[in-house]
Amino acid sequence: MIHISECKAGDSVLVNFEGQLTEGTILEVNHDDKQVCVLTFGQQEFWYPVDEIFPITLNEAQLVRLKFHEEDPENGSQVYVRGPFKVELHPQDRLALVYRDERREIQGPITVHQLQNHYEDMTKVHLE
Repeated sequence: MIHISECKAGDSVLVNFEGQLTEGTILEVNHDDKQVCVLTFGQQEFWYPVDEIFPITLNEAQLVRLKFHEEDPENGSQVYVRGPFKVELHPQDRLALVYRDERREIQGPITVHQLQNHYEDMTKVHLE
């Protein structure tokens, strides 16, 4: 489950649709009712309660889907780049997000929507 405060329009999430997890994109968030409008890749819009919204694990396939490409590794880390933005995956579930002269060190794995939110905070552009 994702906390409602982490949900932003444009974020990629999984929704529980008739007992099956389906990937979709958040279109709108209703904080008062704690519901999220999601457009699934089946092109269906539906409002979901926040307890039916789940994160997508960030992995290499998701980074490639978000148009990152792998760069030569630095110090035993995997580095994925999209323009001036870098995601450095370090051993022991650590990662760094780097945009120009800003660097964020993060302990533990993050999810796709969390990367999208960090990316938007750092670049002022939403990551799709």
